[in-house]
Amino acid sequence: MGFPNSEVLSGIYGKDASRAKKRYESLTENFRKNFISADGAEPEYFTAPGRTEIIGNHTDHNGGKILAASITLDTIAAASLSGNSIITIVSEGYKLPIIVDTDKLDEVPTEHGSFSLVGGMMVAARSFGYKVGGFNAYVSTEVISSAGVSSSASFEMLVCSIVNYFFNDGTVDYAHYAMMGQFAENKFWNKASGLMDQMACACGGTILLDFSDGVKYEKVNFGFDALGYNEVIINTGKGHADLSAEYSSIPNEMRLVAKELGADNLCGSDETTLLKKLPAIRAKLGNDRAVLRALHYYEECGRVENAAKELENGNTEEVLRMIDESGRSSWEWLQNVYCINDPKEQSISLALALTKLYINKIGSGVCRIHGGGFAGVIMAVIPEEKTAGYVDFMTPYFGADNIYPMGIRQVGAVHVE
Repeated sequence: MGFPNSEVLSGIYGKDASRAKKRYESLTENFRKNFISADGAEPEYFTAPGRTEIIGNHTDHNGGKILAASITLDTIAAASLSGNSIITIVSEGYKLPIIVDTDKLDEVPTEHGSFSLVGGMMVAARSFGYKVGGFNAYVSTEVISSAGVSSSASFEMLVCSIVNYFFNDGTVDYAHYAMMGQFAENKFWNKASGLMDQMACACGGTILLDFSDGVKYEKVNFGFDALGYNEVIINTGKGHADLSAEYSSIPNEMRLVAKELGADNLCGSDETTLLKKLPAIRAKLGNDRAVLRALHYYEECGRVENAAKELENGNTEEVLRMIDESGRSSWEWLQNVYCINDPKEQSISLALALTKLYINKIGSGVCRIHGGGFAGVIMAVIPEEKTAGYVDFMTPYFGADNIYPMGIRQVGAVHVE
């Protein structure tokens, strides 16, 4: 296909096509500095977006529902066949390349960073019956790392799109993209991740996800730009790499309640049954937080279902109210805005409070915790004409480099053609 023309870039990046062109030009230059195509051809180009969670905070691991979407921050690659079994990936900003021999996948170790991740994905691809082989790739990303917009899933889906194009004639479906990423994280990173991040990065646009029986998804017609709003992600400056115990407590406590309801996960029972058994469950567990988290789960799944219905009926403004309601539930019931063992560190709470002050002043907009929580980022939905003012308002507190206005992107993980 060669270098993407203006029409192709406009189809993916819209009004940001000219800036995207400069990114791809830089990508091409850096690819040529690092690689020579095995057949002397120009590289092929690939893109995979990050993701945003609209409604459905911490529901996937208990078989729940989520409304999620791809975002306009993405990871891009220039790649070509290597002519052998070796995968070499050079990522901008990283000193060492990722090198995986697809003929020696049984030698891929666990917990060796991106090397294990890519090797694990190749193992998964083969186990699903797909072909793998060697390629060279130079990768650049705008997806914020360790901040709840799934930089790792974006990278994973980018690699899947490369493998799909070069070795499988485009036959790999998005569900298998997601399962490859999940397999690699679960088995080679020992990270108990679900499929939400990968699906939202792979599919493009807004999707309704249902994890009650495997993973089901359907496209939903929604974008903040159609309402005259921008999504703004604010990185509060503290990553979430050291918070695994906090994250694990949420699904574990939800499952404690599920067990008392006769189920493995909360999707196996319902809120009505929980309310009937609530006094006995409180007495047995001695853990009101677990009960509150279970109630959040049921209400949150209901919000996702109601939001999908409202969108189907064209009542898109109602979704903003539900996003606000979802955010308050995460703060008050799910309790993932700050760590209980470190109450003095409340960067997320502060970012939400400051955003509320701005929203109250302009009379429009919503905000919420975004992603896993406890640290990382918040999401604000701000009227387009007020977005610049919001950025100016928040910059003294978090820095201009940590504030990211964006939209929902309709194109997922693809070969750029």
